[in-house]
Amino acid sequence: MEPINQLLIIYYLNLLYIYMFKNIGLIAKRGDRQVKDCLEILVNFLRQRDLNMVIEAPSAKLLSRTDWNIAPNTEALGLCCDLIIVIGGDGTLLQAARLLAKHDVCLLGINLGRLGFLTDISPVDLEKDLDEILNGAFLEEERFLIYAQVYRDKQCFSYCNALNDIVIHRGNRSHMLSFETEINGHFINSQRADGLIVATPTGSTAYALSAGGPLIHPSLNALVLVTICPHTLSSRPLVVDGDSCIQITLSEAQTGQAQLTGDGVLCHTLISGDTVIIEKRQTIRLIHPQKHDHYATLRTKLDWSKTV
Repeated sequence: MEPINQLLIIYYLNLLYIYMFKNIGLIAKRGDRQVKDCLEILVNFLRQRDLNMVIEAPSAKLLSRTDWNIAPNTEALGLCCDLIIVIGGDGTLLQAARLLAKHDVCLLGINLGRLGFLTDISPVDLEKDLDEILNGAFLEEERFLIYAQVYRDKQCFSYCNALNDIVIHRGNRSHMLSFETEINGHFINSQRADGLIVATPTGSTAYALSAGGPLIHPSLNALVLVTICPHTLSSRPLVVDGDSCIQITLSEAQTGQAQLTGDGVLCHTLISGDTVIIEKRQTIRLIHPQKHDHYATLRTKLDWSKTV
């Protein structure tokens, strides 16, 4: 292909992306002065570009002006926006991803949290990075979520989704859990442990990592099962195909209750005999600056750059 034709294609693709991102949704973490200041800067920047903004109602309360287009909640943003910008930490973006996965929107994170594996734009670089992104210079990747259904007496009575992980754990009980695990109908093992983490590649840098799990590149179609404090020396993290169906059943002999959480949020209380079925379902699109480098993020966040 001639160089001039390549330039034309890039030019028209950029115009397409600019058109796609005409309607911008804004979500901000509450209760932080730094977030309020960052939101004010972002709103003024977008106004100068004459872009249509829709602000989530709780976030709009942080602003001094009140004459904005306001959405009653996060899910409503998914109905009218092309790009949704999240100001906060990874937890704020995780919540937005769970609620917006049913909609065809892109998510972009401005990091005001501690780690920032997902929210990777610094407030210092906000205007520069966002200007490039709105001009079509960005990286886009698709991350999948997992979905958990809870069955009791063969009836599904609860469900939740997660971008990072679904966890079954003992909560504040002093005793370990007893449970069995099956993958695609094949019996894997019976265990006694504090719990089990089922994590996506996105979640491999979260709770699963703290429990001794492997780091999985976010582009891989895989799931990782990590047992929490197993009562055996032979238990090891297990990486399986991302399209697997994972079934965890609490032993009938299990005494007391367990808890099911999605991305750290309590979804339901479990009792003996309950079965949790976990599968990949839904995707979300994340937008990054062109300078984004997954391995550079790992080096920074996990202190790999320190000299020894």
